[in-house]
Amino acid sequence: MDYEVVIGLEVHTELSTKTKIFCGCTTEFGGEPNTHVCEICSGMPGTLPVVNKSVIEYAIRTGLATNCKITQYNKFDRKNYFYPDLPKAYQVSQLYLPICQNGFVEINASEGGKKKVRIHEIHMEEDAGKLVHDDFEDCTLVDYNRCGVPLLEIVSEPDMSSADEVIDYLEKLKAILQYIGVSDCKMQEGSLRADVNLSVRKKGANEYGTRTEMKNINSFKAIKRAIEGETERQIDLLESGEKVVQETRRWDDSKGESYAMRSKEDAQDYKYFPEPDIPPIEISDEKIEQIKNALPELPEKKKQRYMEEMNLPEYDTGIITNSIHLVRLFERTAEICGNPKDAANWIMGELMKMLNDTQTLPEDMKFNQDSLGKIIVMLNENKISRNTAKKVFEKVFSEDVEPEKYVKENNLEVMTDTGAIKGIIEKVVADNPKSVEEYKSGKEKAIQFLIGQSMRALKGQAPAQEVTKILHEILD
Repeated sequence: MDYEVVIGLEVHTELSTKTKIFCGCTTEFGGEPNTHVCEICSGMPGTLPVVNKSVIEYAIRTGLATNCKITQYNKFDRKNYFYPDLPKAYQVSQLYLPICQNGFVEINASEGGKKKVRIHEIHMEEDAGKLVHDDFEDCTLVDYNRCGVPLLEIVSEPDMSSADEVIDYLEKLKAILQYIGVSDCKMQEGSLRADVNLSVRKKGANEYGTRTEMKNINSFKAIKRAIEGETERQIDLLESGEKVVQETRRWDDSKGESYAMRSKEDAQDYKYFPEPDIPPIEISDEKIEQIKNALPELPEKKKQRYMEEMNLPEYDTGIITNSIHLVRLFERTAEICGNPKDAANWIMGELMKMLNDTQTLPEDMKFNQDSLGKIIVMLNENKISRNTAKKVFEKVFSEDVEPEKYVKENNLEVMTDTGAIKGIIEKVVADNPKSVEEYKSGKEKAIQFLIGQSMRALKGQAPAQEVTKILHEILD
């Protein structure tokens, strides 16, 4: 029997404001446990929250960038539940009047073409703390540093039907959030994480199946594996005549399986009511227009511009524009070398290879953004060979050396003294009489060996065309 999967996401992104949503504590990642915390974010009696103005602006910015309608009269609500990392025993969130509603993000559909993933809402809320499980002491500790860090929860409709669509949606959403500067989206630090709501149904059926929710998955690889694993689990249950239970599950990526945590709650289980300590927030038309006009060029528009104005391939532009960090490097490199195609080729070739080989994310690149452009300029001006350019870039990537200085200090400039080049090549010819004889007897491939030996002797510092030309002059 054929089944189809139905997926919706609740994406949590920590905002990159300097202070928390309702107090002045720092949002900086890390720090000694329980040092980024005060009476307000730890929920001490008698304290009152004050809304961080930047959180409101970041939320509006995100809503406009994802085609949402901005709720101009909105308020906060209390979501009541007890959990050890929630010191107030409630979370300040938004249920009844979320700040953004009815948007969409366009993705690549599994069956080809484009499709819109609808965004049901985006709401503001505060993050909880973090439980630290100490296996050595057989206990659990609580770090409240993260309590009160501002979050946006971006809730999609169940419009995705494969793991690939989910990853494409998340990649596009991540790029948008980084472009507009509201979050660094460092998944390894928990700045971007997703709850996956998933159900399966018989192909062609109108009614949804029973859904499960997998909480707080913070890597694309784990999300893809979780979707594939949970899909298989639900189909196996249905095929064996059992029922899928609506519940919250935890995905264990190391084991490649999920397990039940608790029955799935509905809104009424949280006993929501309007937050009495925070007055309603009214947003003017002028404020929305001001924020809209300040938005930067977004990924899809930038991609189209690169293709149309710079004649770059769609695949290359898709990869580059999916990361604001690659965009910044590309645009600076193109500006310095004056050739967008060269800039894109180096990023798609040498840079991507190094990122993959070293398992480095674009946001973790440490080298000066001017360096790649300078290497391309030296190469195009025949000051260094292509092989040398690649070696210099490896040093730039790993050690952030200054390329021009590094080339001079290590004598890597292309040799321009034709006489000196010819002298070295003549020695190579003299040392390889067998290859010379083979070439003169009609074996054209023999000259390739001589070219290689000459380039090695010259340490790659002579232009290959010049080496080939001199070899022909000597041999012919």
